[in-house]
Amino acid sequence: MGKLFGTDGVRGEANHYPMNAETAFKVGQTVAHLFKRNGHRAKVVIGKDTRISGYMLESSLEAGITSMGGDSYLVGVLPTPGIAFATQSMRADAGIVISASHNPYQDNGLKIFDADGFKLTDAQEYAIEDLIFSDRLSMLLPEAKDMGKAIRIDDIHGRYIVFLKNSFPRNLSMEGIKIVMDTANGATYRIAPDVFGELGADITVIHNTPNGMNINDRCGSQHTQDLRKAVIENGASLGLAFDGDGDRLIAVDEKGSELTGDQLLIICAYVMKKEGRLKNNLLVSTVMSNLGLRVACKKYGFQNHTSNVGDRYVLADMLRLDAVIGGEDAGHMIFLDHHKTGDGIIAAMQLIAAMLKEGKPLSELAQLMDVFPQKLVNIDVKSKPDITTLPKLMAIIHQVEQALGEEGRVLVRYSGTQNMCRVMVEGPSRHATEKYCQQIADVVKSEIK
Repeated sequence: MGKLFGTDGVRGEANHYPMNAETAFKVGQTVAHLFKRNGHRAKVVIGKDTRISGYMLESSLEAGITSMGGDSYLVGVLPTPGIAFATQSMRADAGIVISASHNPYQDNGLKIFDADGFKLTDAQEYAIEDLIFSDRLSMLLPEAKDMGKAIRIDDIHGRYIVFLKNSFPRNLSMEGIKIVMDTANGATYRIAPDVFGELGADITVIHNTPNGMNINDRCGSQHTQDLRKAVIENGASLGLAFDGDGDRLIAVDEKGSELTGDQLLIICAYVMKKEGRLKNNLLVSTVMSNLGLRVACKKYGFQNHTSNVGDRYVLADMLRLDAVIGGEDAGHMIFLDHHKTGDGIIAAMQLIAAMLKEGKPLSELAQLMDVFPQKLVNIDVKSKPDITTLPKLMAIIHQVEQALGEEGRVLVRYSGTQNMCRVMVEGPSRHATEKYCQQIADVVKSEIK
């Protein structure tokens, strides 16, 4: 059987397999068949970010869904968590997001939500792959009279804005708070300014003119240089950087310093614990989280569970362990009291609420967690052999781990969304961290082609 899904849906270069029209058409057919309920025709929401390839993939999905007798509900450009909201709000059977998140515009992807607004399980993804690669789709097609329709939904933006605003405490106000936000020329370019503006904040927006090819281009959550500069120039209280599909948040304090997702998690969990809202006294993070997060959790008296990389794995562990907050260092943050998936805008509102409740600037709250020096090197690879089968690589990893002892750690893993091997080292000093990381990266380059 073929393999389509990575750690966050299907992803690849647009107009090339698997991100071509043919595969999108089959995904649409499969979703319409597998997710229909009670004998009724499937109702599938389709949304996208601002990539130029979104038009082609949107049309292909729509054609696939309607050919299988399902109805497509097109909501246009909307953040990924907005599609999760719309799927549940409209009582649809599934939702599909056309986005490659933080990747460059050449890439695109497909993320699927179930009727309850949750990302699919491994078993559900396997069922989709099994049907697509079994050549059974042509035998399932309905007669012409039973084909579906496509309906464009024009009011979902306003409904999503109301949903977002309801996650901000009614007893707090953003009036007088000066915010600079970077929407990455992506899916939040209209929604985010409207939300914070309606809540009373003084807003300056950068990178909010998408043209189909500038999404995430030296902007957004992975490139905060322009945001840091704009925060200083505008005398802002903070800066907010979203990624291309709006499910990540990275913040900049009033001094122009960038905070990691781990720091934001600690700030929010700390305030939630003080208020008695940190359910089961638990914060869920991933193996990529900085060592400083674990130290901070211990310091402030709450538990930390480590999940696999990927926000759907974080969510699965949160549901299993009955936690209400979890996320990744890269900026995915899930607040289950408010939404069933990571939402950058909701995360930003929870951060601002924490600042207001504590009455402290973001730079001071950032000190709740000491960030261990960390170095991450991404190496392009054409194949992904099992790392444990590479003796030279395992040897250098073991050597570095012995040298670091209790003062650091090593993580070598493949990206689930790109052809990359990620080498991460944390250590007691920046010099040691960079040295050890480069040693491992050099071996990866020589061993993995």
